[in-house]
Amino acid sequence: MPDFRILPAGDSAILVQLGQEMNPKTSHRVHALAAGLFERRLPGLGEVVPGYASLLVHFDPLRLAPAEVTAWLQMLAEDLVDDPPVPPGRRMEIPTVYDGPDLISLAMSKNLSPAEVIHRHAGREYLVYLIGFTPGFAYLGEVDQSIAAARLASPRQRVPAGSVGIAGQQTGIYPLDSPGGWQLIGRTHLRFFDPQADPPCLLAPGDSVIFCPVEKLP
Repeated sequence: MPDFRILPAGDSAILVQLGQEMNPKTSHRVHALAAGLFERRLPGLGEVVPGYASLLVHFDPLRLAPAEVTAWLQMLAEDLVDDPPVPPGRRMEIPTVYDGPDLISLAMSKNLSPAEVIHRHAGREYLVYLIGFTPGFAYLGEVDQSIAAARLASPRQRVPAGSVGIAGQQTGIYPLDSPGGWQLIGRTHLRFFDPQADPPCLLAPGDSVIFCPVEKLP
């Protein structure tokens, strides 16, 4: 089992490392193990928090010993991690107006035209790796290396909901008005978090996303 390690994380959590880098296969391993923990739940387990290449598993130390949790995780991993199933995700098209405040400066820093940045951003399909930061914020990867960009040195105090940004090799869409330091290149009108909906988040890990350039939004 490549890059598989189980490590203590305090007295009530265990960290399962399933790889060393962000890629679809490692993500499938992480989410397959997370799903297995829910389906074959061990009494006393708490929240399970997936990362790009790891899974943080909380447990009640008054009900479970770390050795019990470790043995349980090892058994599940042997069944699920070597050949993880590909999540049955949906393919979502996101209409996007590319007029973000950082589009021109990003293009200039990469010696590209704004049109070429748009073409490279919209020219591939992105995997939803994680949901986090704020409710409904999907971490998507990976962008073309030629348009990968560092976060802003000074984050904005308010980024409007629907803003499309780039940070490192990731791209994402802000679901709510919030502070943020991603470089903003566009916007969409879709609502990515609705607490009254079931499920409340529009996207889920395993989904794929395509950005579709449009001149205006509804």
